[in-house]
Order: sequence, then structure tokens, then C-alpha cells
Amino acid sequence: MSVRRLAEPAVQPATFAFAGEMVGEAQRWIAKYPEGRQQSAVIPLLMLAQEQEGWVTKAAIEHVAGMLDMPLIRVLEVATFYTQFQLKPVGRQAHIQVCGTTPCMIMGAEKLMDVCRSKIHHDQFHPNAEGTLSWEEVECLGACVNAPMVMIFKDTYEDLTPERLAEIIDAFETGKGDTVIPGPQTARSVSAPIGGLTSLTEEKAVLKATRDREAREAAMADAGEAASVPPSKSAKPKTDAPETNPAIKTPSPEKASQNGEKAASVGAPVHSAAAANKAAEAVEKVEKQRSGRAPHDEPVTAFKAPETRQGAARAKAQVARPSLGDRNRPAGIEKPAVVDDLKLISGVGPKIEGILHSLGIYTFAQVAAWKTAEREWVDGYLNFKGRIERDDWVKQAKALAKGGVAEYIRVFGKKPV
Repeated sequence: MSVRRLAEPAVQPATFAFAGEMVGEAQRWIAKYPEGRQQSAVIPLLMLAQEQEGWVTKAAIEHVAGMLDMPLIRVLEVATFYTQFQLKPVGRQAHIQVCGTTPCMIMGAEKLMDVCRSKIHHDQFHPNAEGTLSWEEVECLGACVNAPMVMIFKDTYEDLTPERLAEIIDAFETGKGDTVIPGPQTARSVSAPIGGLTSLTEEKAVLKATRDREAREAAMADAGEAASVPPSKSAKPKTDAPETNPAIKTPSPEKASQNGEKAASVGAPVHSAAAANKAAEAVEKVEKQRSGRAPHDEPVTAFKAPETRQGAARAKAQVARPSLGDRNRPAGIEKPAVVDDLKLISGVGPKIEGILHSLGIYTFAQVAAWKTAEREWVDGYLNFKGRIERDDWVKQAKALAKGGVAEYIRVFGKKPV
């Protein structure tokens, strides 16, 4: 979006104040917001100022800022951001906004703009010589089915032809804009098809379904059928099928096999060890209560369900942490006077660095010298699941031990993270 600036000082009025009914309207908008939130009325007040003056002047912005106790720059930001605010003088009688979005453009919006260029001014936002009319191209105005269209003040004029727009412009220029009826400028009704209704064109067709239903209800009432059927059974089908016969209390033979197939197709419930153990404990408790024994009289010997496959898999996946006495544990050293910043190795944070220190690992050279078995031991001890190999700690440590950060950048092409 291009930069929007206020009009030149030469055309700016010295003062601004809401007049007439606009005074009460402004106060009504401010009163809509709770105490301490009145600044939310900034957009409505700027719109009222534009409606009164035709455009938003610098004096109006200052006046609104004072009314809402807002910094001037905040109101200026709002006015210059939203393109709905006209920051320069527009036509006194009408400012015509021509929709140029795809549907309107396809239906002839460019020809409407040519009319504006010929009757008002070649360029947008430039009033005509008399200062009565101006125009601009805008984005979608929300009546695509009635394209092409324009908006003048708060009203839309739709289904336009170049000739009809020229007539509307002439009417506004002579002060007779109020004689032009907004909306479609053709014989169509609002957004109905241009050629009129193509379906449900007759009252008979529209009301046929309603009349048929009413006729059926009347016939049923005359025959007394409506009173003979209880409401609870009015929706039940009347058939000769054995399964609908109320005298038969069991499923008919024809349905028995299907029910059996349905039951057979239902899989057994999934076994849950936790649920089984919980149920067994509840049964044990009830049995003791029935026999008069308190639940704590003897230890519970409830049935413990066998471990499920999922539980066994999880247990198998949990590998025991390597022992500190394992022969593959890297050799540690006493804390030296100068300790390397192991956090420069990708994958080592403050917590991991502390664990490495507890193992006697303080320098890059120590990490760089780790053999495969030692790397696997540290990886298992940290429960890293192969991260040491993926991040290549040894290669990182070798670069840092050899030349610090500069060597690391030379080898890896980036700074240590």
C-alpha cells in the first residue's frame, strides 16, 4: 500500500467541530464503550467527521484526539492506515467509488471508469473544475451478482451501463442525487436473476406441496384415522412382516441367522491388565465385606492379570541405564583450572554439561577421543537414543579442540549453536 499523507496546508481548514446532529451522534458512539475504553470510538468519530466535511481534515484529526484524550499520532495512524478515510478534498456533491474487482471488471467496470474520466477528471481523487465531483477505483463493494456497480456516499448503484452511470453523475452534479433510487438500475429485483425467476414461477407450484399436505391431513381427520392411531405409534410402519407382528415376542427365524452373524462379527473386548486388576481388587473387597472381615485383616491376594503385549513391548524398550562401573565408561579427570565450554557442542545444554562434569568430562579433547563403545555408553547414560552419533559430537569436539570457534566455522560453515 502506498504512503498516505494529509492534504497540503493550503487546503486545510483552520478549525473543526462537530455541528448539528453530529454532536449528539459523536457522544452516542463514545457512550457505547466502557469507562477507560472510549478511545475505541476513534474510527466512528473519524467517519462522522468525514460525513460532515466530505473528507478527513487535519483539524478533524486533532479534534477527535482531544475528544478521546488520545495522542495525536495515534489518531493520525488510524486515519492514514484505512483507505476508507479521504485525506484530501473530494467532490462536494459526490465522490464516486467504482468497484474494480474481477466480477465487476468482467461485466464492464472499465467502461464505467472511462465515463468518470470523461465527465469528472482523467485522474482519480482529482475533483472536476467546479469541485463538485470526484472518483476513485476501489476493491470489492460486496454486490458481485449485480456487477458492475459503484458506491456514492453510503449507497450502491448496481447493474450499471455506461449510459446509466452518466445519467447518475449528471443528477448528482445538479444537486438532484436524491432522486436516483439506489440498488439495481435495471428491472431486476435486488439479486434475482436478470431475466426474472427461472423456477417456482407460479404460486401454484410454490404452494403445491403445502396444499397437498393440508389435503392429506384433512382427509385423515374426516376418516377418523388421526384419532385411532396413538401418537406414540403414529410413525411405526404397517407391514405384514413377521418381525413387526406384536404377537411375536422373539426374533423371527428369518432374522435369527442375521443376528447371529452380527454377534459373531463383533470382536472380543480388548484385554486390559489394569482394568482386570482393578476389577479383581473390587471383587476381593466385596467378598471380605460379605464374610464380615475387614479389608485390612489380611493381605489382598487378588488376581493379577498377565502382562499384555503392549506392556511387554514397553518393558523391553526400556533399556537399563549403563552402570558407572562399566568398563566402557570414558575415563574422567580432575576438574582442570580452565574448563572448556561444552555447551558449544550442538546437543549439549547446561543440564547435560553438568552431567558430563559429574562424569569427569571437562574438555573438548576428552570428547574428541571417545571411541565407539565410549560414545555408546554416554549415549545410553544420557538416554539420548543415538543423538551423540547423529549430532557427531566427536567431530564437533575435534574442531573446537583444534581451533575453537574459528575452526568450527571453517569445518561446519556456521557458528556453534
